[in-house]
Formats: sequence, structure tokens, C-alpha cells
Amino acid sequence: MEEIKQLSSIKSWAEEDRPREKFLLKGKSSLSDAELIAILLGSGSVDESAVGLAKRLLAGANNNLNDLAQISLTDLQKLKGIGEAKAITIAAALELGRRRKDADVRERPRIQTSREAYQLVCDKLIDLDHEEFWVAYLNRSSRVLKEENISRGGISGTVVDVKLIMKSALEYGASSLVLFHNHPSGNSDPSQEDHRLTRKIADAARFFDISVSDHLIIYENKYTSFADEGFL
Repeated sequence: MEEIKQLSSIKSWAEEDRPREKFLLKGKSSLSDAELIAILLGSGSVDESAVGLAKRLLAGANNNLNDLAQISLTDLQKLKGIGEAKAITIAAALELGRRRKDADVRERPRIQTSREAYQLVCDKLIDLDHEEFWVAYLNRSSRVLKEENISRGGISGTVVDVKLIMKSALEYGASSLVLFHNHPSGNSDPSQEDHRLTRKIADAARFFDISVSDHLIIYENKYTSFADEGFL
């Protein structure tokens, strides 16, 4: 109800404030090109809102962002209300858009086997002389959303805060987790503490409908998989 009241009050806001509020309440895709540019401009003038200025700016570029990107800084500043700072801000934003379009989209790696999980983190853990605990957060397609170093400790162990793992899992929208830690001693066997911690994380994740797909212990250039060994 509160959000509905906020949305219904948009009409009462000053025009130059609406794009930011609309962005927060309804998302970036709900804004027009002029409203997005108005956010970049930050303000208009006594006689004109930022949205009005943005509309004039677009009109001078045939309401086409590609045409707008071709306008020089000098010509941008010929428009009343556009100074050097605003012209540079607009040009920089359009250049970022161009670079994003040209950039290669990196496909997220998919983890469906313990070997694929091992290959994801082996270079981070195999040569360490201390223990570290890592988590890979996966989406419903088992693609990696994020890899995160949760903790680092000494030769014989490290302290893991389960609350931090759950916080990140919810933040990234994870559907499943793969856990990793290394044994600098070269011991391949999971300890009782390893089993206890795995159950603790799995129980906490289950509450949020998130599963623990595997827990790998990395030692030397090898690994032990909880999933492969039937420990999960």
C-alpha cells in the first residue's frame, strides 16, 4: 500500500525531481530518453526543468541518441542551459553506452560436475600456505553469478560466517551454492568440522530454497568432492 501511495504522488512532485523518484520506484526501464538525460543533467534552470532541457537537447538531435552522440562538446554548449560540465557528462555517458555495445559479453561459466567446479577455483587455492573458504553462487541454469572469498585463516582452519554467505546468496539471487576450501597440509579427507559446517550452511540455505550442490576440498593439485563421495 505504501508503494502505491508513493507512486500516486508522483504528480505532486516538482518535474525536475520526478525522473530520480520514478527510477527508484518503477525502475530504469520505465524512464524515457529525456528523463534519463535529465538525471545526467541534474538540474535545469529557473525557467526550465531538467526534463524540459533534456527534451530540447534531444529535439536538436532529431530525438535520436546516435545523432546526439555525434554532437561536439562545443555545439552542445551552444544550447541554453548546457555548460561545460553538463556537456561532458552527456558525452561521457554516451561514450560508455557505445563501449558497452562494442564490448564482448562474457558468458558465465556453468558448473555441472565437480571437475568444472574445481577448475573454477583451483588457481586461487592450490598454492596457498593457509586455509581459505570460497563460495560460488549459481543461478537456476547452474551458471556462476559470483565467486566470493568468505574467509581466510591459518594452516589448520578458518572461521566461516554462515550469515555472510546467506546475505550474499540473497543479494545475488542464487539458486544454489558450491563451497570450496583448501587443505594446505595436503590431507584429502574432510574433517568432522568440514562435515558440520557443510550441514550448517545447507540447513541455512534450505530455509531460503537454496541448495548446496557441492563442497570441494582442494589439496595439492587434486580435490575431494562431497557430492561425488555421497556426503551431501
